[in-house]
Amino acid sequence: MEAALIIFALMLMALVGLAVYATVKVVGVAKRGVERTVTQARRTVEDTTLRAKSLGQFGPAATLAQLRLDLRTSMRATRETLEHGVRSDASLHESLALFERLSAHGRELDEELKRLEQEPDKAHLASRLPDLRDRTSRITTAADSLRFAANDRARRFAEDDLSTLSAQIDLESGALRHWSASESASESATAETGPAGRAGAGSGQAAGGFGPGAGAGAAPPAAGSGSGAASRSAGAAADTPAPTGDQGAQRPALDPARPTPTYPWQKTPRPEATT
Repeated sequence: MEAALIIFALMLMALVGLAVYATVKVVGVAKRGVERTVTQARRTVEDTTLRAKSLGQFGPAATLAQLRLDLRTSMRATRETLEHGVRSDASLHESLALFERLSAHGRELDEELKRLEQEPDKAHLASRLPDLRDRTSRITTAADSLRFAANDRARRFAEDDLSTLSAQIDLESGALRHWSASESASESATAETGPAGRAGAGSGQAAGGFGPGAGAGAAPPAAGSGSGAASRSAGAAADTPAPTGDQGAQRPALDPARPTPTYPWQKTPRPEATT
């Protein structure tokens, strides 16, 4: 009884622990989903605000908004490309590490541009714009270079894979259509050897005495050979004993005539008159 209670308590503790673990995992997944949704919503709001400032304002404020928008768009697109490509191409890990270092400079520049949006001194802001443009251009150019290289690499791999696949499909298609090649080869062989074969067969028949002119053109047998054959036939006939009369009489006919059956209702045939 005590053993059963211990087993029941252990099972209950295991179920409770499994329930707690599942609850924590579900809460973590839900929390990450909420954070991702909030981040995307905040990013969308910020991008929309920057686009509105770059279009609705003039002067340094509009330039700062446009610089922030270009920087954020380039960095986001490069990150998505590298994170998606590293799943199938492990060689992009180094590129992703370089981009993380570049992202640190990008975040620093974005924070600086965000602070300068609140700068009241327009002259000081205008003097800083050339340096800010140069830094933004350098960061976005580096990010675009990584993104373009990753896209070119993925496209090249896809083209090579497609070329290999096309060659394999062509080979398999040829193997599936093997009868067409054999039929064309047999037809060409028949077309090439047909007239020559018929000509050879005709000449062979003429030479062997089976042609149409074999009887007329055949040489007559020699006299010596004919007389020898006749003498051998005569000797064989002389050596064969002739059947005696009894043997000839006892030998049955090949197809003896069967007697005509008689029936009781038939009339007795009349004798022929001698007078």
